[in-house]
Amino acid sequence: MPRSFKEKASTALYLAVKEHIRRKIQAGAWKVGDRIASEHDLVAELGVSRMTVHRALRELAAEGLLQRVAGVGTFVADAKAESSLLQVVNIASEIRARGHVHAFELLESSRESAPLDVAAALGIATGDSVFHVIGVHFEDGVPMQLEDRYVNPKAAPAFLEQDFHSALPGEYLLGAVPLDEAEHVVDATAATPKQAERLGLDPGSPCLVLTRRTWTRGVCVTFVRCIHPGSRYRLGTRFRPGSDSGVG
Repeated sequence: MPRSFKEKASTALYLAVKEHIRRKIQAGAWKVGDRIASEHDLVAELGVSRMTVHRALRELAAEGLLQRVAGVGTFVADAKAESSLLQVVNIASEIRARGHVHAFELLESSRESAPLDVAAALGIATGDSVFHVIGVHFEDGVPMQLEDRYVNPKAAPAFLEQDFHSALPGEYLLGAVPLDEAEHVVDATAATPKQAERLGLDPGSPCLVLTRRTWTRGVCVTFVRCIHPGSRYRLGTRFRPGSDSGVG
């Protein structure tokens, strides 16, 4: 271990590694979007174990300072993207509003029989036909959201006929179906192996899941789970309470 680093490592080694990385970012050695040194290089530079470096990088990613992309590397993160909970907006508009580049990869598109949970969410019978699409939204090439969407064919019969590269699933529904009610539920979860692969995460990484249902004239239109890496995204809003709202 280099003497200068060892002398400063008076606390647990992984905390010292975290501080070392923070200082390099604060000093401008690594700027937003830069790929930092690999785990192997940090181990060689600092003379600590790979497990120590891995823990430091994992915690900095969880704190939003770094972004880890499986098979690519670790990057200095921009400020966490934020989505409103009180509006139905599509992620492409949010990304473009931040001045970043949006891209979408359609992974699956099918018509299938509704399983029990989907049927209950859409208010239809188990086994009824539903449309199902799965895709990944990217911000400047980094996976930002895994979209797993079911659509009621009675509410949007032409849904699967669309080219989802020119009109995204959410954009199409917002333009084609007049929505008069929406529900948002947010959960914290751990990425499954398949979700982790699609989002460029380690399996078990923390994620935020926004589950949305929308209605038109009492008919449920869509049931969608929007899965976001917890290290890259946050959900929040700002609003003005009414005069009869409580405080707390």
